[in-house]
Amino acid sequence: MCCLFGMVDYGGQFSYHQKKQILRSLARASEARGTDASGYAYCAGGQLQVYKRPLPGHKLKFKVPEGSKTVVGHTRLTTQGSERKNRNNHPFLGRAGNVAFALAHNGMIYNDKILRYKFHLPKTEIETDSYVAVQLLEQSGEISFSSLGKMAEEMEGSFSFTVLDEHENLYFVKGDNPLCIYYYPKIGVYLYASTESVLLDALSRVSVPLGKPDQVVLDWGEILQIDSRGDQFRGEFDPKKLRIYPYSPCSVMLDPPSMGWHFPKRTSTQREYIRILKSVASFYGYTSELVDSMLDGGFSTDEIEEMIYYGRI
Repeated sequence: MCCLFGMVDYGGQFSYHQKKQILRSLARASEARGTDASGYAYCAGGQLQVYKRPLPGHKLKFKVPEGSKTVVGHTRLTTQGSERKNRNNHPFLGRAGNVAFALAHNGMIYNDKILRYKFHLPKTEIETDSYVAVQLLEQSGEISFSSLGKMAEEMEGSFSFTVLDEHENLYFVKGDNPLCIYYYPKIGVYLYASTESVLLDALSRVSVPLGKPDQVVLDWGEILQIDSRGDQFRGEFDPKKLRIYPYSPCSVMLDPPSMGWHFPKRTSTQREYIRILKSVASFYGYTSELVDSMLDGGFSTDEIEEMIYYGRI
């Protein structure tokens, strides 16, 4: 239950103050999906910079240079790794070969410990499950469609990732978690957030004239690259492991011996995630039993959360 947000201003249309207003609006709207921590990454002077704090989005200070075209942001609802230890918050810095990158994640990875063992990844003080994605990319030695796809194919759980490299290439790795991207070709701008509701909420607070957007659609298993010139390139990965994720719409599996349907056993981390979801639901007047029935019906936790926040149940 986190939120990705950000912008690509490849047309260079926005002043420092306009860019700051847009980013602050995105961060504030993204609090609907997490208020424990927030952060962002950008390129300045050929170097990648990350700023993050254990604060809600509306308290985050945005000091992005006017010449920076791309900013990737994140608001966090903590599920693993205390937000008070700032190293556990997003975005995470990494280096693949000689290229620095920043990664942010919406979702939960359930096999992070298995992956660290399987690939002999080094021990780290970062406790967040998302960080295993950083380590796999570092081990690959490059940021490319190939390395991003291989990383994604190892993940069991739910995810959408954003990855920004030091050359201002922004990658979206689309799993089963929501992602909404608006493109304004007339002014040379992309804006995005984890859900369209968050993006529309942010845009309602912005006084900068943007015009009518085109929506960039990504399906499960797609990777989108937007470079510093605003050009789009696409790759793909096999999302088959997402289909055994216990809360996704395709999560129910057929049991061969009985030819009946069953759900995979939930781990302690998954149970904690559901506990948090039920707590949020209770705040909005919905019962735990309703959440259970929706999970059993095949809805993902993100889908349930979205319906709770915006009264669509």
